[in-house]
Amino acid sequence: MYGNTQFGDEPPDIELTSEQRKHLRQDLSTVAERTRDLLPGEFVVGSELVDGSNGPQATVAVQPPIGGIVSANCSLTDELTIDETQQEDLAVGLAASAALQVKQASQGDQSPVAR
Repeated sequence: MYGNTQFGDEPPDIELTSEQRKHLRQDLSTVAERTRDLLPGEFVVGSELVDGSNGPQATVAVQPPIGGIVSANCSLTDELTIDETQQEDLAVGLAASAALQVKQASQGDQSPVAR
């Protein structure tokens, strides 16, 4: 009935300085690098920082050799950095999710050994 009506406060618009952008990109690169370390070379890992409608949006994504893309979006409304604990959590979570995608995608390719 109300569609996209906002009843609460609107999220604050966040403008990043060039220095903040640089640090965020470094944080994202660290997450991507750590994720690459956890996965075999067949997995492609990338990151990006874009200006979304609700402020900056940081994303790290993994393309497994088979299966769907796995990504994590970092909301930057409260803090404008990704601390070391969050970086490690993101990297481990992405690696685990990407490995699960491969496992799930490859289950259909195997025939049963015995009946």
